[in-house]
Amino acid sequence: MNNTTYTNDLIHESSPYLLQHAHNPVDWKAWSDEILERAQEKNQLLLISIGYAACHWCHVMEHECFEDLEVAQVMNANFVNIKVDREERPDVDHIYMDALQMMTGSGGWPLNIVALPDGRPFWGATYVRKEDWKKVLLQLADLYKKDPDKVLGYARNMAEGIQAINLVENNEVDPPITLSDIETSVNNLSRHFDLSMGGYRRAPKFMMPVNLNFLLHYGTVTKKKDILDYVDTTLTKMAWGGIFDHVGGGFSRYSVDTKWHVPHFEKMLYDNGQLVSLYAQAYAATQNGLYRKVVERTVDFIGSELMNSGFGFYSSLDADSINENGTLQEGAFYVWKEDDLRKLLGADFSLFRDYFNINEYGHWEEGNYVLIRNAPTEALCKKYDIEADQLDRSIKGMLEILKGERDQRPRPRLDDKILTSWNGLMLKGLADAYRYLKDTRFLDLALKNATFINENLSKPDGGLYHNHKEGKSTLNGYLEDYASVIEAFIALYEATFDEKWLRRSKELTEYCLAHFYDEESKMFFFTSVADSYVIRRTIETTDNVVPASNSIMAKNLFKLSRYFSISEFEDLALQQLRNVQGQIKQNGQSYANWMQLALYANLPFYEVVIAGEDYRGQAEALLPHYLPHCLFAGGGHDTGLPILQDRSTGNTTQFHLCEKGRCQLPLTRTEEVLTQLLPSDTH
Repeated sequence: MNNTTYTNDLIHESSPYLLQHAHNPVDWKAWSDEILERAQEKNQLLLISIGYAACHWCHVMEHECFEDLEVAQVMNANFVNIKVDREERPDVDHIYMDALQMMTGSGGWPLNIVALPDGRPFWGATYVRKEDWKKVLLQLADLYKKDPDKVLGYARNMAEGIQAINLVENNEVDPPITLSDIETSVNNLSRHFDLSMGGYRRAPKFMMPVNLNFLLHYGTVTKKKDILDYVDTTLTKMAWGGIFDHVGGGFSRYSVDTKWHVPHFEKMLYDNGQLVSLYAQAYAATQNGLYRKVVERTVDFIGSELMNSGFGFYSSLDADSINENGTLQEGAFYVWKEDDLRKLLGADFSLFRDYFNINEYGHWEEGNYVLIRNAPTEALCKKYDIEADQLDRSIKGMLEILKGERDQRPRPRLDDKILTSWNGLMLKGLADAYRYLKDTRFLDLALKNATFINENLSKPDGGLYHNHKEGKSTLNGYLEDYASVIEAFIALYEATFDEKWLRRSKELTEYCLAHFYDEESKMFFFTSVADSYVIRRTIETTDNVVPASNSIMAKNLFKLSRYFSISEFEDLALQQLRNVQGQIKQNGQSYANWMQLALYANLPFYEVVIAGEDYRGQAEALLPHYLPHCLFAGGGHDTGLPILQDRSTGNTTQFHLCEKGRCQLPLTRTEEVLTQLLPSDTH
């Protein structure tokens, strides 16, 4: 019933997810202070339904429940119904996801909450079937009418719990985390490694780039071959798997099985931005050509599918698309029938079948295949008596044929809102891709996106907006927006040595200290002091599919302290690390980005300054190496940037290696620098 028979207030919103519900018979409202005030005036319960545009089960529940007139009548008669795009309002999502996990022990989307008129929750669930949904809503409405004190008591306890689980204490007692603590945490984490397929021994499998990024860093600086082998296995199996789109490039959100084969087919900008960065760094560490191809093909996908004309990046592609029968089906755009492949590829089908497992291993369901590799190419080269480069060209040509055919299919729906935080993640990926692969296409795209952020997502007061759609930026930025953009601008500085990016990073950090900092805990709130909130101002510390905004900020502070000689920044970063170190020891899987900061603090961390006339030329020979325990600065003269002060010596280009305020004698040859910085068995 998603037609124009009914129209609700969501028709005035810009979020594609909210607009998908604008013609439901449910009288949906968007989240706002005004709606909450109105609910309290009328003493009406809130029904808060949270999801996102690429969410398959959100679409299922919409079709079964929210498009149904009978269900809508129950909802409209008993509740103020509020629809929330979790990507637009992560602050609201944080609160109610914590509530759901407290109530049920698990979470997910669609996230459905029933709350008091003031927003305090007392019931929650994810996907609910139509008849069960009607039944439980009537029961909850009846309970509130007949026994409001019982509901109030439960909601009061829930609100107290939501506040309590987010408390972060300023830890000034315990000694700082040590390298031994990190090693213990990694050992605990490694018990869950899937050593044959990569990732963790479970399904579904999420890629968790923040964890792999830490492990690549840790394995490199500690020379742990077993850790590096595990990272290589994981990155290879992900790149071979169906979770990577072999036809069009880019990664889906997660796989439903243990071999990275069948994904939930939505493609998210935040995954792909982080994975471009991760694979670029892994390429620098290994020179594995597969990793380079993944970076190139993922950036190609982003440029063709998730970018607007102004070089801002869109949020996602839906999992569902129209199948050959004219109905929405998960993965319809991406899967293949064997007969269709035979017709398209002709005599080449046999090679394609062996390469991508058009067999039992690659079969999904109902005669549909999801392309997956499971072996290196040597055996195929021998079987078909061809050289590796010829095999690569043949497969590339066949994939182009498939892409031409696939492009004729109905495309998945696009969520074309632009989110600042996710653009920051993608921008860092592009900066890293340019630095490590030295392809100027990536730099060109990075600079254009950085300019888009500065021109379209910056507020008049120097802060950031969270979103952008159809020429308008409306929502006040969250900490995640600042953290991601600051990190990206630091990476862009290291790739270009253009100081405007570094100075903008410092400005945004100072803005965060003025608008987000909590003096009591020494952490940053997720929301600005200017924003209203329900129940609490969240302090985000747990790394998940995206690193926690506080962990990114702590790393930013650490690096900026070195660039600008602001010791207070480093002191704050290390205090924040100390505040969460107890959780790191207990659950390293959820604190991987923090553990990378702990490596900075516990092992030599070098400031590498390239000063002199040929600083750019010398940097080109140095920066493509994987050196995660270093930050880089460069200039031909003293520009006023503290890290460059008194470094320039005229025509001679020198390298200055400093660690904890102590500098070695200047070096003049790249080889000498690499001898100092690279692990002894890698140069």
